[in-house]
Amino acid sequence: MPLALYRKWRPRRFEEVVGQEHVTRTLRNALRLGRIAHAYLFAGPRGTGKTTTARLLAKAVNCLAEAVEERPCDRCRICQAVHEGRLIDLIEIDAASNRGIDEIRDLRERVRFSPSEARYKVYVIDEAHMLTTEAFNALLKTLEEPPPHVIFVLATTEPHRIPATILSRCQRFDFRRLTTAEIVRRLEEIVAAEGLSAEPEALAWIGRQAAGSLRDAVTLLDQLAADEEPITVERVQRTLGAGRWDLVGEIVEALSEGETARGLTLLARAVEEGAHPPQLARQLVEHLRAVMWLQWGDASGADLLPEQRAAAQRHARALPPEVLPRLIRLFMTAAADFRSAWSPQLALELAFVEAALACQQARAARSVPPVPPAPAPAPAAATPAPPSPAPPGP
Repeated sequence: MPLALYRKWRPRRFEEVVGQEHVTRTLRNALRLGRIAHAYLFAGPRGTGKTTTARLLAKAVNCLAEAVEERPCDRCRICQAVHEGRLIDLIEIDAASNRGIDEIRDLRERVRFSPSEARYKVYVIDEAHMLTTEAFNALLKTLEEPPPHVIFVLATTEPHRIPATILSRCQRFDFRRLTTAEIVRRLEEIVAAEGLSAEPEALAWIGRQAAGSLRDAVTLLDQLAADEEPITVERVQRTLGAGRWDLVGEIVEALSEGETARGLTLLARAVEEGAHPPQLARQLVEHLRAVMWLQWGDASGADLLPEQRAAAQRHARALPPEVLPRLIRLFMTAAADFRSAWSPQLALELAFVEAALACQQARAARSVPPVPPAPAPAPAAATPAPPSPAPPGP
């Protein structure tokens, strides 16, 4: 059975990890200086390389290469065993399904035993924030004073749920979301290596949809590659349930020009063409965010496709800056409320109507001439002092 692309192209050396140089550089320096810690916390969004880096760390500390700088070499039997998932001394625990105190007590019993074939036993606890309070308390002593042959790596997407007593005993590394450019570059490498055909604009669509998660991007690429057809923008849009960007631009155009009926008609047309209302709301938020960046004179934050840029610049001149944050919040709220809405399209239409009313109010406020300030009252005239009484006669 063929491997999924995200598993097939999982990094096998630190140099292959995308977008987390601040993490891999520190780990490699610690390895070179012999200053490996006994416990690490890898925190960050999903799909950014936390579990992959934990496996690379397990490779590196157990690699048989003589030169420390070459570890992990990805050639020795230990590196190969880690890559193939058969190293007994690399124990991966899913805390979402092994979250109770009994599982942690069992772990505490097993850490006392020496490694079977490697230098270190490496315990990777994924989704560590799912452990119960009792389980964290049971782990605390072991995490504070583990046996010298044990390394713990806790991976989590929600570090705020990890108790402070655990955090203080770990070296913490924060993994960041990848930029669209970094994701697209990696997708281009995979496309070339797999012999696939993909339009550059289609890869840009995938990279933006991934929202910083390389794994999500590669998974979507895998899904599109299964049809053995060229990966085009149209196919990506159809798979995502996205609306055409020109239609999104026309919807914002109707909003900026106060044409509410036309905007509702365009929303209905986009849904009829296959756009999912939640995805369409996210596209509107993305476009309005770019408009906001352009209005404030900094285009660096406006992550725009070529077909969006001209429309966004037009909208930046037409939409009132004071109302734009409210428009973005309206569509963000609509995108978040779709799960509970019995009619997703209606939720999007209500958000559009509220946004149109907000624009109308802003334009009306601008058209009212400012009220001139009332003239200052004239200073009161000074009243003459009464004459002093005449002195009495003799």
